[in-house]
Amino acid sequence: MVFKSRIKWIALFVLILSMGSLVVHLSITKSSGVQLAFSARDNLWQDLLGAQDFRNKHLWRPVKSLETLQPYANPRNSYPAPSLKNNGFIYAKIFGGFDKIRSSICDLVTISRLLNATLVIPELQESLRSKGISNKFKSFSYLYDEEQFIAFLKNDVIVTKALPESLKAARKRNEFPLFKPKNSASPKFYLEDVLPKLKKANVIGLIVSDGGCLQSTLPASMPELQRLRCKVAFHALQLRSEIQVLGKKMVDRLRKSGQPFLAYHPGLVREKLAYHGCAELFQDIHSELIQYRRAQMIKQKMISEELNVDSHLRRDNGLCPLMPEEVGILLKALGYSQKAIIYLAGSEMFGGQRVLIPLRAMFPNLVDRTSLCSLEELSDLVGPEIPLPENTFEMPPRKSDKQLKEEWNKAGPRPRPLPPPPDRPIYQHEKEGWYGWLTENDTEPIPSPMDLRNQAHRLLWDALDFVVSVEADGFFPGFNNDGSGWPDFSSLVMGQRLYERPSSRTYRLDRKVIQELFNITREDMYHPNRNWTLRVRKHLNSSLGESGLIRQSMLSKPRSFLSHPLPECSCRTSALDESRQLRSDDGRFLYGGEDECPKWIKSAGVEKSKTDDGDQPDYEHDLLAEQSETEEEFAKSKVASAFDQDEEWDPND
Repeated sequence: MVFKSRIKWIALFVLILSMGSLVVHLSITKSSGVQLAFSARDNLWQDLLGAQDFRNKHLWRPVKSLETLQPYANPRNSYPAPSLKNNGFIYAKIFGGFDKIRSSICDLVTISRLLNATLVIPELQESLRSKGISNKFKSFSYLYDEEQFIAFLKNDVIVTKALPESLKAARKRNEFPLFKPKNSASPKFYLEDVLPKLKKANVIGLIVSDGGCLQSTLPASMPELQRLRCKVAFHALQLRSEIQVLGKKMVDRLRKSGQPFLAYHPGLVREKLAYHGCAELFQDIHSELIQYRRAQMIKQKMISEELNVDSHLRRDNGLCPLMPEEVGILLKALGYSQKAIIYLAGSEMFGGQRVLIPLRAMFPNLVDRTSLCSLEELSDLVGPEIPLPENTFEMPPRKSDKQLKEEWNKAGPRPRPLPPPPDRPIYQHEKEGWYGWLTENDTEPIPSPMDLRNQAHRLLWDALDFVVSVEADGFFPGFNNDGSGWPDFSSLVMGQRLYERPSSRTYRLDRKVIQELFNITREDMYHPNRNWTLRVRKHLNSSLGESGLIRQSMLSKPRSFLSHPLPECSCRTSALDESRQLRSDDGRFLYGGEDECPKWIKSAGVEKSKTDDGDQPDYEHDLLAEQSETEEEFAKSKVASAFDQDEEWDPND
C-alpha cells in the first residue's frame, strides 16, 4: 500500500515538472517571438537580411566583354545652336504612365529640333491638378526638374514654360492645328505634313498617347537626332530632387548589410496582359478583368484578334510575362542563395500579393518601396493634398414593396415559369475592392477622384523604382520586348543601364527559349535535373553579353530606341575587331559600330578603374584570380551544391 502511494506521488511530481517545463518553453517562445517582431520592425536590415552571404560571388561580377563601352551622347559633327527666329511653337499633351511619358518627351524634343521650333513644356495628363495632386506642383514638375530640363537643352532646342500671352487665348479657342501622331510616325510626315502648317499658324499641338510620336529607327543621315534622344533621356530628364534623394536613400538602405542586390520588375500590367491574351495564366476575377479589357481593346481596334485565345500557347511563344514563381526558379538555377536581396519594382502588380507567394518563399529578402520607406517619407514626396472621400462600395437601394408589386403586375400573363435558382451570394468583402464593379455591373465605372489621384501617385512610385533599378547590382526583367510597340518599364531601365554602366549585370533573356526549358520540367519545376540547370545558366549568362545585346538590337530597338541606344550614344575605349561586328540586312549595326572614345573619356575611364579597384567591396576581391574561369565551368563545378538542399526550392516546405 505504501509502495503504491509512493508511485502516485512520484507520478504527480513528474506531471508537475512536465507542466512547468511546458509553461517555461511557451513563455520563452512567446517572448522571443515578440522580441523578433519588434526588432524586425525597428531594425529591418539587421534582422531581415541576416549575416553577409557572399557565396556565388561570380553572380555579381561585371561583364568583362562590355567594359570598353562608355557613354558618349555628344554631337560628332557640326551642330548649330537653335535660333530664336524659328518656325513657331509646339505644345503637347502626353497620356500614359511613367514609361510612356519618358519616351514621349524624348520624341517631342527630337521633333522640335527637326522642325526648328520652340517646345512648350509638355503637359502630363496623369499629373494635372485636376487629378487631385498637390497644388505645390504643376504637371511636368510633379516628376521632373523643369529648370534642369530647359537649361541642359539650351544648345539643342529652345524650351519655354508656356506659350506667349498673345497666343494663349487662341489656343483656348482651338484655332491652332492639332495632330495625333502614331508612335511610328516618320520624319517625312513631320517635314511634309506638319511643318507647312506650323509655318502658317506659328503654333501646332500634338496629342501623344502611344508612348511616342516618332519612329524608333531614324535614317542613317540623322544620327545626331538619335543622340539628342539620349541626351534628353539620360541627362536632361532629371527627376525632381525629392525623388532622387529618397531613391538614393532606398539604395543605401538596400546596401546597408554590405550585400549587393538584384532588382526585378515583373511587368504584370493589365493593359499588356489583355493585349497579348494572357488571361488563363491567372484565376478568378483577375481573368475576368483581363478579358474585359481585351474586349475593350478589340472594340477600339487596338488589336484585331479574337477575344478568347490560348494563353498557354501565347506563353510558349514568349508573348506573356514570366510569372514570379518561374523567375524564382530561374534565379535559384543561376545560383542565387536564399539570402539574396531582391528589390521588387513596379507600381502595378496585377494579381496582387498572391502571385508573389512562391517567390517570397524562395527568397525571403524580397522587398519593395513600402519595406524601405516610411509612410511619412512617401507622404512628403506626394506633398500636401486636399482630402478626398475614400472609395467605398455602396449597396444599391432596396426596392420598396410598392416597386416590387408594380414589377410583379408588369411581369406578363400567368401562369409564369418558376424563377431560376439564385446565384451564388456575393459577399460584402468581394464588393469592396477596386474590382467590386464586376459583381454588380457589366461595364467598368468611371474612375473616382481618389482613383485619379492614385494613378498620379503611381508615377512617383515608378520613378522611385526606376532610380533603384538603374542603381542595382543586377536587373532581371519579367516582361520586356513584348511586341506591343509601347515602351515598357523594364526596357527603359535596361537602356539606361546599358548607357550609364554597360558592364553591369542586366539579363536580356529570350522568353521563348525559357518557356521551352520550362516545358521540359514543368511537372517537377522545383527539382530539375542538372542538365536543365546547366542549360538555363548557359542561356541567362550568355544574355548578359554579346548575344543578349544582339537580341535586344533586333527585337527591342526597332520599337524603342531608348531600350538599346547603341551604337549611336556610346563609344569604345579600344576598337572592336571587325570580325566581331554584326550588321542586319539593311546595313544597321546589331553589334559593334561604336566610335572610338576621345582622349578625355579614356583618361577618365583609367582613373575611374583605379578608383574602383581601390574601393572594391569585399565580395569582389576574391574574384580577381577567377576572371579567367568561364561561367559554364563554374556552373559545372558548383552545380551539385545547388541541389544539395531541396528544402530551399519548395515554397510549401
